[in-house]
Amino acid sequence: MRTRLLVGACGASLALYGAALLLTRQAPAQWVEVALWLGAGVVAHDVVLSALVVAACFAGSRLLPVPWRAPALVALVVWGTLTVVAVPVLSRAGARADNPTLLDRPYLTTWCAISVIVVLLVAVTGFVRSRRSRAGE
Repeated sequence: MRTRLLVGACGASLALYGAALLLTRQAPAQWVEVALWLGAGVVAHDVVLSALVVAACFAGSRLLPVPWRAPALVALVVWGTLTVVAVPVLSRAGARADNPTLLDRPYLTTWCAISVIVVLLVAVTGFVRSRRSRAGE
């Protein structure tokens, strides 16, 4: 319980520090933009992303055999998070012709390779779990 309170206090302190920086270093006209940006993030997460994850989990619980459900759910969370984080570099947002050193890596190839690794790990884990459940029958 103490650890939880300590972590919560640290988080609240950092949030207050961020709010103080926002209020003292940004023009008041930008406060509305920040509020809209934060609100859009909440809506995107709670309405769109969460709904998609719940729908995919519901479909997976109906379509997948029991040994495959947990690995598929983990893959969904890992791959989904990876994809959301990779969107800015995959879309090449911020790339500039006058600075070729920006976004100079093979991001799409890397994302595809990690996606294949996630799928392979799910396949191996699901196969092992299904073999174990058959052996226990």
